[in-house]
Amino acid sequence: MKRWYIVTTYSGYENSVKTDLERRRVSMNMEDQIYQVLIPEETVEVIDKKGNKKQKVNKLFPGYVFVEMEVDGEMDEKAWFMVRNTPKVTGFLGSSGGGTKPVPVTNDEMNRILNKLGMITKPKSELEKGDKVEVISGAFAGQISEIVSVNEEKGIVTVLIEIFGSATPTELDIADVKKI
Repeated sequence: MKRWYIVTTYSGYENSVKTDLERRRVSMNMEDQIYQVLIPEETVEVIDKKGNKKQKVNKLFPGYVFVEMEVDGEMDEKAWFMVRNTPKVTGFLGSSGGGTKPVPVTNDEMNRILNKLGMITKPKSELEKGDKVEVISGAFAGQISEIVSVNEEKGIVTVLIEIFGSATPTELDIADVKKI
């Protein structure tokens, strides 16, 4: 299974680590285990001392490089060793050292980062205000509700849930409801 991991580096060496990892994955024939190497960056417009507008690239997570790797129950030892022993890499975030396996980034968290970078887009929801929906997971599973509002950006809907005989507006994840 493909999972994203965060590699810690010396600050300022993220680009060189990315280049080295990409070069090593090819030279060591590991393209089937290491898929992507990513440095989340954003371009902002700044004004210099002379009043000129310039584009500046900011790293969203200085000192970190994201690596998408294949995991078969446990991370492949060869891939883990290759990434860990790349020059300027200090380790994996979520690993306490001593051979312990690092903790992968959650899919939700990684999807938010990839969405912010424009690498993926959130699918447009078909839900609209006034739609009748059934809550399919969580504490209110099985309840039929009406949508009061939809926030595509955050991926939430506000529905009226019947609690103690009165309709109470409640925010739920879009994935927790289905249209009926």
